[in-house]
Amino acid sequence: MLGHFGFSYVGLIYMLMLEVPNIIWARRKPKGYDPSGENKALLFTERIGQVLCVASILLFTDYNPHSFDLWTMWLAVSLVLMVIYEINWIRYFRSEQTVGDFYRSLCGIPALGATLPVTAFLLLGIYGKVIWLVLASIILGIGHIGIHAQHIRRIKPKDEVNTWKGC
Repeated sequence: MLGHFGFSYVGLIYMLMLEVPNIIWARRKPKGYDPSGENKALLFTERIGQVLCVASILLFTDYNPHSFDLWTMWLAVSLVLMVIYEINWIRYFRSEQTVGDFYRSLCGIPALGATLPVTAFLLLGIYGKVIWLVLASIILGIGHIGIHAQHIRRIKPKDEVNTWKGC
């Protein structure tokens, strides 16, 4: 449950899936995006969670598949969530890139850019049986989802964020 040290290629794939869109986003932030006023405690919690998640997914080999059995479903669901995360980014980059586009939900799931990777990392930690990633995901979730929830509450009109045709 503590993890086996070594390099995780699955962790590297997850990091690339997480970071590449975020690097692009840094140059294509939503019109009207304003990070001022973010709760400092949530921001601190988010940063700690990010560091712990990155370290955990790269430094433990337990996420690399050993065999395919029923337990592998945790990995499969985690990967599906990361693929949906990528689709969400594509949807955002193809939009007008407003704050409403950035925080738009999908099938009632709010703040996809926060909830999907946090949940995927949590499931990856369960799959690998690495308590450190499970705990890091919870810490990250408190900060990251909390910050996104603050932004969503500030957006008006709410219909712009909460609807998406096709679901």
